[in-house]
Amino acid sequence: MVFVKETVFLFSMMVVFGFFSTTVFGGTVYIVGDSAGWNGGNVDYHMWGSTKTIQVGDTLAFQYNQQLHNVIRVSLSDFHSCNAFNPIVTYSSGNDTITINSPGHFYYICGFKGHCQAGQKVDIRVPKAYQRN
Repeated sequence: MVFVKETVFLFSMMVVFGFFSTTVFGGTVYIVGDSAGWNGGNVDYHMWGSTKTIQVGDTLAFQYNQQLHNVIRVSLSDFHSCNAFNPIVTYSSGNDTITINSPGHFYYICGFKGHCQAGQKVDIRVPKAYQRN
């Protein structure tokens, strides 16, 4: 319980002070969409993901209004077709943190109607070459 409170406090301070990635517990925390969060709108999530060097041990933080959005991890084919009906994992708290535990491709979309088609989807690539020791 203390760890959860410390984590919530840490993310709150990151937002207040404008830090959108920081090193925590040996990994970097990336707020998906930076200051705009996971709210669609004017964020190019493809560009956002392609400019990050995410490594094993890093954490993705999805921050959004849970009444308007969610986060769904999907397969590559479901990512391309924006199919939210075959999720690997669904998140819906509005402040989801996902620690990357292995190299690979991780595909996330918003499952609300039309959001993925409008660009609210991100492809996270974690190459083996960037794996932390």
